[in-house]
Amino acid sequence: MKKTIFVFGLLILAILLLFQFSKYTLTTGDVSTEIVVSVIALTFFFIGIFINKKSLHKKISDLTEIDENKIRELEITTREYEVLQYISKGLSNKEIGERLFLSESTIKTHVSNLLVKLNAKRRTQAIQIAKSLKII
Repeated sequence: MKKTIFVFGLLILAILLLFQFSKYTLTTGDVSTEIVVSVIALTFFFIGIFINKKSLHKKISDLTEIDENKIRELEITTREYEVLQYISKGLSNKEIGERLFLSESTIKTHVSNLLVKLNAKRRTQAIQIAKSLKII
């Protein structure tokens, strides 16, 4: 986290220096406005590419494999597993029901079954347990 703050701080400093330099060159009349705007646009373009590569593209090795044996061991049905995946995405019971074409009460039943099977008291705790068991 400190590294990210440091990098963005340096980025802001560099942008401020670029603006000050462009203001100086415009007031002295050495460079035309179009060139200054082009340099600033290119700078922001490359900064955007850099941030995109660093923050959005995670390594594939970070992905963990699903432990199918643990799912069978916990006796989680296919439908319950689908509900668990949607819960991990942050969807409500109503939204899950709409996606799976099931009633909200059916989803509530699946959620309560999952809570019992995962020995959890809340949905968030169920997700934490499922992640620690590597089933989602």
